[in-house]
Amino acid sequence: MAELNISQATTTNFSGTVPDFIVQSKALDNANPDGIETYYYFDKATQYMGYYFGISEVFNAANALATWAVARGWKAKDPQTKVELDHVRGMGKDTFTQIMWNHVVTKLIVGDAFIEVKRKDGTIVNMINISPERVRIVFDKSGMLKRYDVWNGSEWKEVSKDNMLHSINKKFGDQMHGTSQLVASKFVIDALNEALADERTIKHRDKALGIAYYQTDKAGKIAYANSQIEKAVKNGEMVGLPEGTVKIEAYPSRSSEDRSGWITLLQNKFYQDFGVPRTIASSDGTSEVGGKMGHVIFEPIYTKEQMDLEDDLANQQAIFITFNRPPSLGGLVQDEEAKNTGQTRLQPNDTAITMNRE
Repeated sequence: MAELNISQATTTNFSGTVPDFIVQSKALDNANPDGIETYYYFDKATQYMGYYFGISEVFNAANALATWAVARGWKAKDPQTKVELDHVRGMGKDTFTQIMWNHVVTKLIVGDAFIEVKRKDGTIVNMINISPERVRIVFDKSGMLKRYDVWNGSEWKEVSKDNMLHSINKKFGDQMHGTSQLVASKFVIDALNEALADERTIKHRDKALGIAYYQTDKAGKIAYANSQIEKAVKNGEMVGLPEGTVKIEAYPSRSSEDRSGWITLLQNKFYQDFGVPRTIASSDGTSEVGGKMGHVIFEPIYTKEQMDLEDDLANQQAIFITFNRPPSLGGLVQDEEAKNTGQTRLQPNDTAITMNRE
């Protein structure tokens, strides 16, 4: 008979097995003062590009932000500048707007983006996007930018800093490079794709019948019956087994609502971390009011991208243009209490003493 002495109860100790969350320290890289030159390589560029090409949320968020920044065209202050840029063809069939769109997306994903500007007799004849993993930045011992080197497949080709348009995303402190938009959201992206992979596996396994409990322990009989069940499930056919030989029950599983809720939470969190409201990339499940507010919140974000690119073009290449701003939705937002019919704060007439009942 079992002994049920309450004094023998014990407790678990998770303090040594479940560590507390700790934010990892981060040191900025800088130029080596003891050397003649310091090189910075974009060794994580291919990893970040893998996220861009392999994960739809990253792909859509970066593309949406670049589209809002440059896709409405641009205006040049000097007519000659417009003539030059209209003749830019990149790798052969690109337009200046497409080159700029590519540039913004690359900057967001990798943290830095490069365009080699080719001139003849002081006139711009072409602008070519260069993928960051083929570029190294060269600094002198004082930490000042010296030049760029581009790998052509066999050797490093020197490119003067005057001939390179270099845009940096969210540079912090005195670091030698920009910051990928994926750095702060990588944990959420990984969790989201783990959840999607799990859900895909579960949905695919829904075709299976469940757990089979056999009335025998003969390995050969069990293997044969399993093969017949597998064949029937794969072909979408019925399975016939002698009565009493096997009992099939469904897999124990939690509700799919728990998993779908977790996926939705992670998706919303990613767009929040990336800086692009989900309503910009998709209107799925968004109310009209929520969509408008998302656009209003997004306005200073894409405007900053436009202004940063305009400044880079002006400061680095003396290209003075202005990207067209999308229509603002700020005027659609209630900016006075009297206009806001859904508000709960006191209105001026609430403080007046009257005999009329509202």
